[in-house]
Amino acid sequence: MTRPVQHTANAVAGWLREGRRVAAGLLVEVEGSSPLDVGASMYIDDQGGIEGSITGGCVEGAVAAAAMEMLESNAAPQLVTYGISDELAGTVGLMCGGIVHIFIHELRPEHHEAVLADLQSTIDHTPAGLVTLLDGEHAGAKLFVDGERVIGSLGQGELLDKNAAREAQGLLTEGRSSLRDFGADGASLGSGLRVYNSIQAEPPRMVVFGAIDFSSALAPLAKGLGYRVTIADPRSAFLKSRRFSAAAETEVGWPDAVLDGVELGPRDAVLIFTHDPKLDVPAVQAALKTGAGYIGALGSRNTTADRNRRLRDVGVTDEEIDRIFAPCGLDIGASTVEETAVAVLAEIIAHRAGRHGMPLREAEGPIRHADTQNEREAWPTPSR
Repeated sequence: MTRPVQHTANAVAGWLREGRRVAAGLLVEVEGSSPLDVGASMYIDDQGGIEGSITGGCVEGAVAAAAMEMLESNAAPQLVTYGISDELAGTVGLMCGGIVHIFIHELRPEHHEAVLADLQSTIDHTPAGLVTLLDGEHAGAKLFVDGERVIGSLGQGELLDKNAAREAQGLLTEGRSSLRDFGADGASLGSGLRVYNSIQAEPPRMVVFGAIDFSSALAPLAKGLGYRVTIADPRSAFLKSRRFSAAAETEVGWPDAVLDGVELGPRDAVLIFTHDPKLDVPAVQAALKTGAGYIGALGSRNTTADRNRRLRDVGVTDEEIDRIFAPCGLDIGASTVEETAVAVLAEIIAHRAGRHGMPLREAEGPIRHADTQNEREAWPTPSR
């Protein structure tokens, strides 16, 4: 979180508390290139004050003019589209232009509590999500979520509020923003009501030891789930293949050096895919020193038993060994590298959600995670 973003949050919170009318421009979608990522915001108050940025200067003037006109005429929110020309893109260091979709809307008094909670999370540098409704008569409505609270309403009924809050909590765990469609009645499956989830949280980390086929198969899937993936191996020659760097950061080094100073929490995972006795024990030892919520080791049952013996020989306790998911992965009958990657990621998701990974038709209770208060309380609060 950069200081300018925190400065903007402080300034806008001050405007709202002073009773000023404030309009916001929210970057909800990008086609091609844009100087800033989706979720970038700028704010314009009724006295002409401007804070924040959405395209690094390319279209800010047009957005400010539209926002001022909206405040003066009490116009409805609007989703506007701007093209960034190649010439303008060049001024901010892009190779080519793109198309940006920006939602311009007034921050209405009934939404101030949710907005102020989100601004305070920005100031405090704590994980949170702000859901904005883009369609319908209540367009511009806000819903704030963090690990403990849900504040505000999207104004379309309890079902949309419940489903949107649950979706935002899931994205908060993944650390990514998203544009999402819901049914006109608020159902998760359907279309007609778009919401934008603006998430401020670091993505969860996944550190994979061992530059092997399983690592290259798993990395793009994990990245798609929102993980920031690192594949590490002390053997530099193993990491040279493009298949490892295509979806992950790569790092040459022994496990203790790779994890030295790295803060891992309940959302993070460490996987040991080394298949080398000289590496897997040091990798497990290094992983156990972290707060990673999931530590998994690949291998057969014989390999796992042998590894556990070697871990005990170097002083690892049975309690520590119990933290290790080994052999890692759910029992789905995986036989290929790709299927094994799916099995491992499925176990990580199930563990994060406090589930056992059984068939849905054999299970009882809510299907989706965090459908109940007990599940929400069991879900680890994301940490930066």
